[in-house]
Amino acid sequence: MTAIAIVGMGWWGRTIAAQARESALLDPVLAVEPDPAARANAEGAGLRVADRFEAALEDPRVEAVVLCSPHRFHAEQIAAAAQAGRHVFCEKPLCTTRAEVETALAAVERAGVVLGIGHERRFEPAIIELRERFARGAFGAILNIEGNFSQDKFLALPRDNWRFSPEEAPAGPLSATGIHLVDLSIALLGRPHEVWARLATRGSDFANGDTLSITLGFANGASATLTALLATPFIGRFAVFGAEGWTEIRDRAHPETPAGWDMLEMLRGGQPTSRFFAPHPVVRANLEAFAQAVRGIAPYPVTHDEMRANVASFEAIIRSTASGGIERV
Repeated sequence: MTAIAIVGMGWWGRTIAAQARESALLDPVLAVEPDPAARANAEGAGLRVADRFEAALEDPRVEAVVLCSPHRFHAEQIAAAAQAGRHVFCEKPLCTTRAEVETALAAVERAGVVLGIGHERRFEPAIIELRERFARGAFGAILNIEGNFSQDKFLALPRDNWRFSPEEAPAGPLSATGIHLVDLSIALLGRPHEVWARLATRGSDFANGDTLSITLGFANGASATLTALLATPFIGRFAVFGAEGWTEIRDRAHPETPAGWDMLEMLRGGQPTSRFFAPHPVVRANLEAFAQAVRGIAPYPVTHDEMRANVASFEAIIRSTASGGIERV
């Protein structure tokens, strides 16, 4: 088992702790939480609690840290953990600027430690099959991707939560859900070379927006049209259109508590088909892929180049929401 320290015991830190406790590959031994109110979350989970990040690096039992801290701390914490010889699993977004991600990746590569990222949507069984079939050319060349990952969970949060801060979480729908769709687009098409994005506040009082539309352009002429909303009930939809057919995946519930996926498909000359994929613990699957990489069993399935592309896209999307124009990635 890989002994982990969970840094940040808010909503997602509690989710990570619960998933880690259910895993035969992970052993949560420490929580780091400076907020006294949130410390109770760790104590309730039966974890020893520290109030300093450095405590995770000083504890000889800790082999890896899982970062559920605000985005602005990620690059510094990744570098510090790597320098201390600790593997790192970081919640998305990995970083918010290209300069930050280069600093973080350089530290990881120098130390020879594993870096994981909280893009659990890659581990959905329907997404895995979609990627395998497109790689085999089952649907022909990819023409376009459409995605929507929206939710209204944040409506219940107090407005002083860091997730509503334009500085801590710029373009709120992007860092909350949209970045997952960007990651899936990169997994299929590689690094985008330009982006246009529009951000608005339409259904809430969120200071960093609740309505985001993104268009990514790729060098081969394909594009991705992505939507992330924070003021509508949950929807998860990812569709890929190829020259010989298309497929669409719909989530039945939020990935935090999966209820399965429906895959619709149409091939040229055929008839529409529909299949159901049973629920699968995708958050845990991602953490366990990280643990297997730590043990040298298998490489972690998200490459550093994909991480770079994701952060570069994040930064360009933020610029586009400010400028209103097309921005280079």
